Amino acid sequence: MFEGQPKGLFALALANTGERFGYYTMLAVFALFLRANYGLDAGWAGEIYSDFLMLVYFLPIVGGWLADRFGFGRMVTIGILIMFAGYLLLSVPLGGDTLALVVMLAALVLIGLGTGLFKGNLQVMVGDLYNEPQYADKRDAGFSIFYMAINIGALFAPTAAVRIMEWAQQNLGTSVNDSYHFAFAVACASLILSIAIYYIFRGTFRHVEGGKKKEGVKAEVEELSKEETSQRIVALCLVFAVVIFFWMAFHQNGLSLTYFADEFTAKTSEGIESMAFNVWNLVAIIFIVYALFSLFQSKTQKGKAISFAVIVIAVAFLFFQYDATTGQIVAVSAPIFQQFNPFYVVALTPVSLAIFGSLAAKGKEPSAPRKIAYGMVVAGLAYCLMAVASFGLPMPQTTMGADGEPVAVHMADVTPQLLIYTYLILTFAELLLSPMGISFVSKVAPPKYKGLMMGGWFVATAIGNKLVGVGGYLWGNIPLWAVWSVFIALCLISAVFMFSIMKRLEKVC
Repeated sequence: MFEGQPKGLFALALANTGERFGYYTMLAVFALFLRANYGLDAGWAGEIYSDFLMLVYFLPIVGGWLADRFGFGRMVTIGILIMFAGYLLLSVPLGGDTLALVVMLAALVLIGLGTGLFKGNLQVMVGDLYNEPQYADKRDAGFSIFYMAINIGALFAPTAAVRIMEWAQQNLGTSVNDSYHFAFAVACASLILSIAIYYIFRGTFRHVEGGKKKEGVKAEVEELSKEETSQRIVALCLVFAVVIFFWMAFHQNGLSLTYFADEFTAKTSEGIESMAFNVWNLVAIIFIVYALFSLFQSKTQKGKAISFAVIVIAVAFLFFQYDATTGQIVAVSAPIFQQFNPFYVVALTPVSLAIFGSLAAKGKEPSAPRKIAYGMVVAGLAYCLMAVASFGLPMPQTTMGADGEPVAVHMADVTPQLLIYTYLILTFAELLLSPMGISFVSKVAPPKYKGLMMGGWFVATAIGNKLVGVGGYLWGNIPLWAVWSVFIALCLISAVFMFSIMKRLEKVC
């Protein structure tokens, strides 16, 4: 998977890892920050959270439009600088008054705009690395590496947010509210690292920064009939409609599922379960998974020996960690649960590729639309687990804190394993839907409208993220099992709709 890739891929992937690490460090604690610092109820906090996510996924259209005129590299650089300004504003503790709220909202606009200039254009540059014939057959593997780099940054982000907040509270005597700003400062530092990587290794990808076609080369555009063009656009729009509800359900991980972790999940863990809350244990498992694949796929004895050694070291590390935690009680904070989705993505990506590769060899691989439909069913199952486990739990409640602001009350001590398994199921859904959806768009979009249709994918994602706020408005107003049942219904209705139009979708594949 890593062999024969263009050098520019690794530089761009690492630059993206730095930016994503900062973004997810901020996002891990942001919903809780809104409630704690400004005294917002779950609904208003969810509204701001979802509006921010919508900006992040809608503005790449603007970023792409500007890059077509001024170059991808230039927009990526400007995007990082604008994001840095936004995170810097968030890093300043201004209190919880109206002025502080306005500054925070301005910071979110800057971060959204900067991400819009950076996110999509960096991906375009990665794609352009594979325009050269010698790399053409490495494109899928390259994007898999790039996607894993995103999730590696996201994997370490929750731990970084929690640890820096604890450090500030214990060593600097800061309040809990002020300690959130230290987590936002981590995002500033990560962007400095990101831009440093970008410029140090710029020579490996400078040729794809401009976004201009080579002179004298005229791209051949496939001509489709008006009827076929119309069929493809309609099919894509139908898929976009379904994708909206997936992201609405999936990104509850930063909102209602984080509320659940904060208010209903046990604050401590012990035994083998507690090992899941140490990110280095998760990294060891990732090494074991990849080394196992390398062990069986390596063509040389040296390669097999190295893979076996990695497995032995990682297993020994886990045994040491288990022995060290025996009899100890580990603190569990709500944001830390957000490390499980990126962990599962990184660990399960090679497993997913192997399964579908095997099915493809036998001619039994499901079509992309069918995988998307299956993904909606799986997402519904994740919320079925939450609904069943939530029967009998009390309604969320708030009380007035010493400063006169409402504070969420911890209502129960549900086992952390509930959210760990829920994130596992949601990740299976993500792997079925997200990469397959992008692949479907790139394959089916009429040649003349590829940019517009990919923009449609981002717009659908943005709308879905806007609707994430529904979870905040439901929180505390209806029983918990009913909150999760709303997402079950949306996922299953979307899946039924997908299956009902499957022949039309598969016809254009």
